[in-house]
Amino acid sequence: MSDSVVRTRVAPSPTGEMHVGSLSIVLKNYAYAKRHHGQFVLRIEDTDQTREVPGAQEQIISILDKFHLPADEGPIVGGPFAPYVQSQRLEIYRLHAQQLIEKGQAYYCFCSKDRLEKLRDQQRADHSPPKYDRLCRNLSPQEVKSKLDKEQPYVIRLKVPDHQKVSFTDLIRGQIEFDSDQVDDQVLIKSDGFPTYHLAVVVDDHLMQISHVMRGEEWISSTPKHILLYQAFNWPLPVYAHIPIYLNPNGKGKMSKRHGTVSVGSFLDQGYLPEALLNFLMILGWATNDEREILTLDEYILEFNPQDISQKTVVFDLKKLQWLNGIYIRNLTNKDLISKLKPFVPTDFPSQFLPQVLPLIKERLVVLSDFEDLTAFIYRPIEINQKDLLKKSSANQVAEQLDQLISTLSSLSAQNWLTLQLEEKIRNLQEKQNWSKGQFFMMVRVAITGQTQTPPLFETMAVIGHDLTLSRLNQALLTTKKVT
Repeated sequence: MSDSVVRTRVAPSPTGEMHVGSLSIVLKNYAYAKRHHGQFVLRIEDTDQTREVPGAQEQIISILDKFHLPADEGPIVGGPFAPYVQSQRLEIYRLHAQQLIEKGQAYYCFCSKDRLEKLRDQQRADHSPPKYDRLCRNLSPQEVKSKLDKEQPYVIRLKVPDHQKVSFTDLIRGQIEFDSDQVDDQVLIKSDGFPTYHLAVVVDDHLMQISHVMRGEEWISSTPKHILLYQAFNWPLPVYAHIPIYLNPNGKGKMSKRHGTVSVGSFLDQGYLPEALLNFLMILGWATNDEREILTLDEYILEFNPQDISQKTVVFDLKKLQWLNGIYIRNLTNKDLISKLKPFVPTDFPSQFLPQVLPLIKERLVVLSDFEDLTAFIYRPIEINQKDLLKKSSANQVAEQLDQLISTLSSLSAQNWLTLQLEEKIRNLQEKQNWSKGQFFMMVRVAITGQTQTPPLFETMAVIGHDLTLSRLNQALLTTKKVT
């Protein structure tokens, strides 16, 4: 492979819904590959069969499609290094593990689960690091052959060298160094014949010619294990970049399910637009030279460099995400917005109202799921809070105001129940009677909608319509008279 070829990858496990942090890793790998005219690879790491969730692989691919981050190579599109699903590559891992044994870089371990558990218990009691004690590392070839002939269960472990410095240069963090004495003789092949993550990821990254490994910072402690494997195989190292994790919106701890929404699907289900969420992930812990915050994917690709990512952990700022989502919603045409709103429109919403309602609520939509709360008062029964209705006034005055308002509006026919006519009549009434603007218009809003904050009042009344508006005003009048 030419040094100039950039090949990145993501390798999610199909063990549940994709975390937004994983989507951020996808975005960065995709963008870096595209910036350098390289390839972006999707590989499914499903060697832990006990944790696999049915349908999770399909969901991963669906998420990449929804966010317009398609893989150049992967399980669906194929590619020159297929298969791209680890459970279909077991023979490849077995052969490579065997190569290490033949080179003296790995060994068979026949220790039972019971022995290993007792060893761990003793290490915990001694407050010593949990490491394998290398009992099987020095078995003679004859002992190994005898145990294999008896079909004794085994794993294959890496023979980690003693007293060796393991270092690498991280694109984000610079030089990082470990001592091999702190690295366990890790298992490479488990007793069920499946590889561990550590063997599989190194073998696959090498065979698939991955040039840059950009992943979460939680993998930093595993990197010396991977480097030792590269050295054991005598393979060149890829370039590493370990990306900081996201903190919960409250700034405390790694972003997790215990503190609310974390999966990509749950953000989409709330009505965050894919473009807005992607834009948010672009600027979280990274910035353009001119620090602009609204970016298209193409613009991000032109400017993204992993070396510019902040080393600090970043708070997942929901307010910033909501702000961005609102901007993207307001930039949609009404036709596109209606299309995107379809999953969020309640079944009892009168669909003929949608073109009239949309201009009233578009400015107030933060997420698409706000639609129901913002429109429910238009077509569902309302409850009037007496305290809000009588705010800054007496029951007698409110009753008089409502009575005159009903009388004034009754002169308008349903055909003339239009925004401009409503505004003219209601403002003329308020000015003629010299009622407080703030008190009067708030009272009218509460009487008609049951809320203190709504879209523009006169436009709202036009949408609610002649009959329902007068019915609600009469009901408010009856409620007020009970207080007098």
